[in-house]
Amino acid sequence: MSNYVLVIDTNKKPLNPVHPAFARKLLKGKKAAIFRRFPLTIILFEAHNEAITQSIELKIDPGSKTTGIALVSDNYVIWGAELTHRGQLIKDKLLSRRNCRRGRRNRKTRYRKPRFLNRKRVEGWLAPSLLHRVQTTITWVKRLCKYAPITNVFQELVRFDLQKLNNPEISGIEYQQGELQGYEIREYLLEKWGRNCVYCGKKDIPLEIEHIKPKSLGGTNRISNLALACRKCNEKKGSCEIEDFLSKKPDLLKRIKNQAKQPLKDAAAVNSTRWRLFNSLKELRLIVITGSGGKTKFNRIRLGLPKTHWLDAACVGEVASLKVLTQNPLLIKARGQGGRQKCAVNKFGYPTRHNPLKPIMGWQTGDIAKFNGIIGRLTTRSSGRFCLTTAAKQVININPKQIELIKAVHKKDGYEYNLAS
Repeated sequence: MSNYVLVIDTNKKPLNPVHPAFARKLLKGKKAAIFRRFPLTIILFEAHNEAITQSIELKIDPGSKTTGIALVSDNYVIWGAELTHRGQLIKDKLLSRRNCRRGRRNRKTRYRKPRFLNRKRVEGWLAPSLLHRVQTTITWVKRLCKYAPITNVFQELVRFDLQKLNNPEISGIEYQQGELQGYEIREYLLEKWGRNCVYCGKKDIPLEIEHIKPKSLGGTNRISNLALACRKCNEKKGSCEIEDFLSKKPDLLKRIKNQAKQPLKDAAAVNSTRWRLFNSLKELRLIVITGSGGKTKFNRIRLGLPKTHWLDAACVGEVASLKVLTQNPLLIKARGQGGRQKCAVNKFGYPTRHNPLKPIMGWQTGDIAKFNGIIGRLTTRSSGRFCLTTAAKQVININPKQIELIKAVHKKDGYEYNLAS
């Protein structure tokens, strides 16, 4: 079943979300109209100032690449979404821009005085690729708060507490050595080693925590000495040194040793942005409740739910029971507005073309529109010859005389939308 439909009255006051069948009934009865396609929101033609709204919790599972979002009401998951960030793409584009600038300066101003030491960063500065993760999440929190009566926000604040994993006695020894400690360590190792056996590479099988240097030979329980292996490889390795076990596989031995010492990049990104996201949520004047990654996984396994980002979000915090009323979360992918780079360059840094500065005839590339009953995404050109690309990758050419026949479905807002099948 699809997500519940968000509802606002004629004064744009958020009301209780309704079942898709009931929303369809309101639309057919001419009592409401579609206000927004993504997230699907309908607007009533009457005001409901005295309507009693139920308490809805917005739960967030921040991630480096994908953030899970869920709306929970009375232990029922009524709406879910997965927001895919473009942090790595931003980093690549900034690196490309820097290379183009350096190449141009070397050609034009070879003896320019260096100025790389006269710029100060403000306190709490975050790299653009990291700040993007916070800003896109806050954008969707604000958007959902406008269309649903949200009272509380739950955030998974501590994904991996690396210091406590190495030294559980720093604080809260009862918590760290209790039922949740194993979940924190195992979840961290699953993320670090790609959820497969480090020796044979098999996936989707039961994995065991394995000591790279055996404890019988002086190995410790530090995270840098732990890996994941299937039962067959774990028993085969036994208590021998990894150098002896992988003597015939030097490439695999080198990769395991390097990966064991490297920090988890995605975990570091989440740890760098978690407090900025937490403080930004508090500025929205909502009640913010936090939880840990180990607690989230503990709740998900206890409730028997599959591993997905939006269901992880629904399991954040204290959860006694949970019933999922939707199986098709909204898949949101950040694409950006695409309006910053006006001059496109080739691989050598030389200009090749210039992008238009304003929308063409009222349309932008990325708008979702309908043409002759077919819905797709528009690609605009200065000549007026547009293209409409459907979900099945079918391309329909539109000449300038047919532009008046295009009807808007959803204006470009920097995101791409799909529904999980």
